[in-house]
This record gives sequence, structure tokens and C-alpha cells, in this order.
Amino acid sequence: MEKWLVVTGIWMMFATCMVFFIRGATGPSRNELVPIEVRDDERDAARGSMRG
Repeated sequence: MEKWLVVTGIWMMFATCMVFFIRGATGPSRNELVPIEVRDDERDAARGSMRG
């Protein structure tokens, strides 16, 4: 009986970790990229400063 409690406890910990891992790996990203508007003159200025 004691052996089955240990086996069940280990199995439940494993299953819980797998659920958390799968949910974390496939969940929606909270840090979504927000598109910003860049004007042509800003883009040219940034390109020139990089070649500097």
C-alpha cells in the first residue's frame, strides 16, 4: 500500500509539471510586438548614423 502511494505521488508530480510545461510552451505571448510608424526621414537618419 505504501509503495502505491509513493508511485502515485511521483506520477502526480510528473503530470503536474508536464501540464505546466505544455501550457507555458504553447501559451500566448504576453510581450507582443507593437508596430510603430516610422517616417522616411527617420529611417534615413538612422541608416546614416549606423554607417557613421
